[in-house]
Amino acid sequence: MNRRTFIGSSFAGLAAAQVRSFAANDHVNLAMIGVGGRGRSLLGGLLESPGVKVTHICDVDTASIERAQAVVKKASAAPPAVVRDMRELLQNREVDAVVIATPDHWHGPATILACNSGKDVYVEKPAAHNIRESRLMIEAARHNGRIVQVGTQSRTRPSTVRAIEFIRSGKIGEVLCAKAWDIQKRDDIGHKPDGPVPEGVDYNGWLGPAPWIPFNENRFHYKWHWHWHFGTGDAGNDGAHQIDIARWALGESYPDRASGTGRKLFFKDDQQTPDTMNVTFDYKGKSLIWEMRIWTSYPMEGIDNGVAVYGTEGMVHIGRWNRVWGYKVFDGAGKEILFDKETAPSEGHMENFVASMRSRKLPNADIGEGHLSAIHCHLANIVSRVGRTVSFDAENEMVKNDTEANLYVRRQYRAHWATPVGA
Repeated sequence: MNRRTFIGSSFAGLAAAQVRSFAANDHVNLAMIGVGGRGRSLLGGLLESPGVKVTHICDVDTASIERAQAVVKKASAAPPAVVRDMRELLQNREVDAVVIATPDHWHGPATILACNSGKDVYVEKPAAHNIRESRLMIEAARHNGRIVQVGTQSRTRPSTVRAIEFIRSGKIGEVLCAKAWDIQKRDDIGHKPDGPVPEGVDYNGWLGPAPWIPFNENRFHYKWHWHWHFGTGDAGNDGAHQIDIARWALGESYPDRASGTGRKLFFKDDQQTPDTMNVTFDYKGKSLIWEMRIWTSYPMEGIDNGVAVYGTEGMVHIGRWNRVWGYKVFDGAGKEILFDKETAPSEGHMENFVASMRSRKLPNADIGEGHLSAIHCHLANIVSRVGRTVSFDAENEMVKNDTEANLYVRRQYRAHWATPVGA
């Protein structure tokens, strides 16, 4: 089975897997791995979800655990058990699934361990820290017959689904190009020296299989996004959403080539990742353009983070206007002819995950799709790091004839129990 087939396959190991059958009234037992800012947001929603019970929360930072416990208390929910080492909850047979809201460098290792432990997984975007890891996540999910949903919520948002259906209907003609952008003003994080690990933080556990470097506040809570050991920059942070929508609209999988630039031009701080990107992905007869500027608040087409899809007879804009999600349709002359606004109170992405656990059908943002979109995020970063055009070998999921670029297709690990086999 080649890679292209394996990505979209149903569960290769489902027949042999020990999969719990849920009766209509059975609740699903979920454990949270990572209860920082994003994790607490997900936790708050899960505590209000019918048919779901949060049994455990796991984090390496006592302060994050205490904040999560405050969220539980406010919701008047039953207090979940607290663990500091994820292996404890992965070994618990009562846990049906885990929700992973860790830094990017833990996404792949934690998902693979969970699948191998018989757990379904909801993992935040991007799917993994690098191309190789999300490939191993697919293999772990398929081999073990597990559900793995990636946190690209637009795959479930009704207005975005309607936008894709409109584009696929042919009403804007033949679709030739899509543009995804991330334009917002982020903070300059300044410079900070390495320092002592804060009290209550298991820094060794936080690092996991990543290379050991000293603790630094500018590489910790949220700011880890901007360091290559732990994050994927804003291409993998917010860009994962817009790039996924654009690729979805084009109906493409692997790009043939990625070209352009990515640089740190305006922030004079400790961030390693680019603050500016212009990268084009080429397919046979189509292209996807990715633009990122995180030093300015000026929107594009009235949208800060959005997507435009260009056809031979019109175009569609997908995004959020004045906090309202939706899509706009323009005719061939550029005149707006339709504005379809969101009406649902939420996108229901977590609900889709839980429903998939019950039905054993692939979720809306299955790891196979998450992997393909994450490849684009990683290739944008690779182009910025090597400073040249790269051609992609889809069969082997590597850059063609470029030893330096292929250093970033995977990563270095230190000796650790969570290092994925085959990484």
